[in-house]
Amino acid sequence: QVQLVESGGGLVQAGGSLRLSCAASGSIFSISAMGWYRQAPGKQRELVATISSAGNTDYADSVKGRVTISRDNAKNTVYLQMNSLKPEDTADYFCKARLIYTGSVYYADYWGQGTQVTVSS
Repeated sequence: QVQLVESGGGLVQAGGSLRLSCAASGSIFSISAMGWYRQAPGKQRELVATISSAGNTDYADSVKGRVTISRDNAKNTVYLQMNSLKPEDTADYFCKARLIYTGSVYYADYWGQGTQVTVSS
């Protein structure tokens, strides 16, 4: 059984900062890519940022320069530092991990339940 749990969401004023965390737990053998996605009301889920096991990162154009993704491989945790937040950043934020659990033979994607971020103007 694998579980991803996000934390760190909340209400913040425009221009403020938040740090999201996502910890993966369970019988995990290896994690490759991890990432953050978001879904605003009435919109499709979209990529925010990803990070490979080697630390290579990729960001959506809408957040470049304001957001930093990082990970702690020893803790199976991925972070999202968000600065200069805007009202349009308001969304539910989900983490995803591509991992292989003990006893499996292939990688699969696992999602967290999401954490809400609200940015007031």
